[in-house]
Amino acid sequence: MPIPVIDIAQMRAWECATWATGQTEEAVIQQAGQAVAAVIQGLVPPHSRILVLAGRGHNGDDALVAARQLPDHQVIDCKVSSPESGMPLVLDHLARRPALVVDGLFGIGLNRPLDPAWCALVQAINDSGLPVVAVDVPSGLNADTGEPQGGAVRAQVTITLGAPKKGLLQTPAAPYVGRLEVAPDIGLVPCPHPGELWWTLPRDFAGYPPPRPAGGHKGTFGHLVIVAGSLGYHGAAVLATRAALCAKPGLVTLQTLPEVYVPVAAQLQLAMVHPWRSAQAAPESATAWLFGPGLAQPDLPEALRGECIRAWQTARLPVVVDASALDWLPEGPLPHQCVRLITPHPGEAARRLGTTTAAVQQDRPAALRQLSRRFGGCWVALKGQQTLLGQAEGPIHVNPSGNPGLAQGGSGDALAGCLAGLLAQPLLQADPGRAMRYGIWWHGHTADQLQARGGSWTIDTLLRQWEGW
Repeated sequence: MPIPVIDIAQMRAWECATWATGQTEEAVIQQAGQAVAAVIQGLVPPHSRILVLAGRGHNGDDALVAARQLPDHQVIDCKVSSPESGMPLVLDHLARRPALVVDGLFGIGLNRPLDPAWCALVQAINDSGLPVVAVDVPSGLNADTGEPQGGAVRAQVTITLGAPKKGLLQTPAAPYVGRLEVAPDIGLVPCPHPGELWWTLPRDFAGYPPPRPAGGHKGTFGHLVIVAGSLGYHGAAVLATRAALCAKPGLVTLQTLPEVYVPVAAQLQLAMVHPWRSAQAAPESATAWLFGPGLAQPDLPEALRGECIRAWQTARLPVVVDASALDWLPEGPLPHQCVRLITPHPGEAARRLGTTTAAVQQDRPAALRQLSRRFGGCWVALKGQQTLLGQAEGPIHVNPSGNPGLAQGGSGDALAGCLAGLLAQPLLQADPGRAMRYGIWWHGHTADQLQARGGSWTIDTLLRQWEGW
């Protein structure tokens, strides 16, 4: 199950509810340290030198327990009780260039700005250029606002404990948090605080998608119709179609503009590719639509826009709208209980809301809610670091997977095709939210696997990875 994103007060109340059951702080610290160590072991090879910086609070205790769980590494415990006494020792250890620094100086209990001496120590860590793993929260970062309190450690990875703290998801926090990992199982009772935001866990997709019935056939698994590709942008249609095929609907039909039909059709063997014609009927077997990838040619036929609008307003099938087609959508109500999904990046969201990208990024959940309300309560996948998925009401799901390697042309086309390919499948349409969450997570998870291998990779590489599974 997803876990809620909470604030500091809720975390403290959660801890108190746990202590009331007889569970001890010492037991939770042991499990928290073990969870931190498990993540660290995946970040550096055996026998690596690891510097553990431990402050005086429980955050430091978590870090020290983690240090004891790393017997295959050269671990240096450095207890820092004050910046004046700790600075010479920290500088000496940093000069020895450990493979990793573990930041356990301050946790969420820090309630005032760091004084100049602590800021200088934090700056020394940042200036070292060494990779840092922060325990629960980067030292100096406010876990409610995401703002540094005088100064903050810049971590490559933050391992937050129990549940994500809301400040860690704020846009200003990104340079300090790095990649956010959540260690949910640390001995606390179930979290008593339902929230607006819910963090997706990879285990949420155990056994998903479900096994296909033995007697299934192409018709069982749906027929996706994609309208995509125009002069100068035909590659987007190819990428979206390949991604849709990887999601494994029974059939995929691509309708593309006549002037790019030949180069598009030449690259696709497993999809049915047709030149788009005005007023052509959709296949009777169609179970979902995707509009938008590569429809950026400035002089597109007006009838093409009209087809997208009609499908959005009247089709009883799921409709996914991406890229340039987002600008065609009318505001207003939608057919009851029909699935509609838009997939804007922050710039596209800002354009439809009449605001700036910075304003969208300042409060991403609010931007998602506003977009959904404007377009009839549709689903919105607001792309970016920790892509959000939700509607005008109800939970907003935060995706944990993905990395900056996805910031390249074609990434959004692949995601749109994948999501549409999942939503086209009748067996997955009973819970469209889960299908969408899975598609977003799978897209990012594959990128993480490619990034972990090192070297350069493209969206074509990502699709080949999918095609090889």
